[in-house]
Amino acid sequence: MPRRSGSERLAARQARLEAHASESDPDVVMTAAARYLELRSRSVEETRRHLSAAAFPSPLIEAILERLIELGILDDRAFAQAWVESRDRSRPRGRVALLRELELKGIDRETVTTVLADRDNPHESDRDVLRDGDRRYAGSADQVAAERLLTKSRSALLRAPDWRSRRAKAYGLLARNGFDPDICREVSAKFIDSVVADADSGSDDDPTSSQDA
Repeated sequence: MPRRSGSERLAARQARLEAHASESDPDVVMTAAARYLELRSRSVEETRRHLSAAAFPSPLIEAILERLIELGILDDRAFAQAWVESRDRSRPRGRVALLRELELKGIDRETVTTVLADRDNPHESDRDVLRDGDRRYAGSADQVAAERLLTKSRSALLRAPDWRSRRAKAYGLLARNGFDPDICREVSAKFIDSVVADADSGSDDDPTSSQDA
């Protein structure tokens, strides 16, 4: 089958959007929503944006969103909790960054505030998110996340030539990921202390030189 030209693809897309705009069957919109939700969970607003971009009529979109919420398939609080937990496990971010990311996903400020409050005061059953293997962190949620980020980035940070540049790189990494200045300062200093301690004990493959301290 010959490949369609750009103009042919554009015409096909326009025809598809026109068909969507005149759609009256809610099952068609539900199928489009289900297909969008197959790969990962989405927020209500993300799903609304997707269906709106596909040119489905707004009344049908809102009816389908309401049904998906009723079924528990769309749940902004659960989505926000999962987002924060995933970030804390694999790509730690500070409170400011998490707030910005979730608001971009269309999560309302009240829900975000509640989820971040839960993050600051985890239930005992949720405390596994504060561990990396056998290591348990202590402190506020942002302190924990900041320490985890520096631990994950340790090898890259240790490539800097001396402790001052290592601390500057650590501080900059935390700042870029939404941590406030106090936490950036405190956790980057703590990181350098741990590097120095490892160097003194001979456990670091790339020790900080004591003359740099």
